[in-house]
Amino acid sequence: MAKRKDGKATKQKLLDAACEVFAEKGFQGATVTEICRRAGANVAAVNYYFGDKDSLYVAAWRQAMRMFLDSVDQPPEDFPPEEQFRYIIHGFIRKMLSSDKDRSHMRRLELMELANPTGLINEAWQEEIAPRQKEMSDLIRQIMGPEATETTVQLCELSIVNQCRGYMVLPMENLDFLEGEQLTSERVEQIAEHTVQFSLAGIKAIHDLEKRRENEH
Repeated sequence: MAKRKDGKATKQKLLDAACEVFAEKGFQGATVTEICRRAGANVAAVNYYFGDKDSLYVAAWRQAMRMFLDSVDQPPEDFPPEEQFRYIIHGFIRKMLSSDKDRSHMRRLELMELANPTGLINEAWQEEIAPRQKEMSDLIRQIMGPEATETTVQLCELSIVNQCRGYMVLPMENLDFLEGEQLTSERVEQIAEHTVQFSLAGIKAIHDLEKRRENEH
């Protein structure tokens, strides 16, 4: 039993260290030696638990993404669609504008992957993100109504997600409208509510536009 516990702890230490090193140096700049040094493990442990550097990178990325997503609460199912939408957006914006370690790791990993794509996380991305995308798409469809086309729903979902995602990749110092003030919780809520109102207005505008086009034909 002791060996099993020690093994589990070693694997977790490797994952935690990998998140840090890959976030700091990117896939190309990170070395297994540095990861193992920070984890207090030997290089053979990476081969034993993960197989190689590529697999360790994917596992570290999965962990960072899961920790980030799991920290965002899901809305009560009895909330109306618009309120569920508001709940989700506020949760995401709060997380993306936080200084939490898991947000920091996810942000830096994302930036590194955008700057130098590895092609390694494509499958993991689909597995981790697709369920959340479907939840958002289902919610948008409820708001728009059953007549909304799949393409319209997907485009709305993409627009909304990219609004929120922008705060993950944008350095806090580039929020220049703050004019040197602290990013307070009140300001975060203001940003989140703006995103909600902007998105709902966009959804309504697209819905009305499609209805007009249908009537014209």
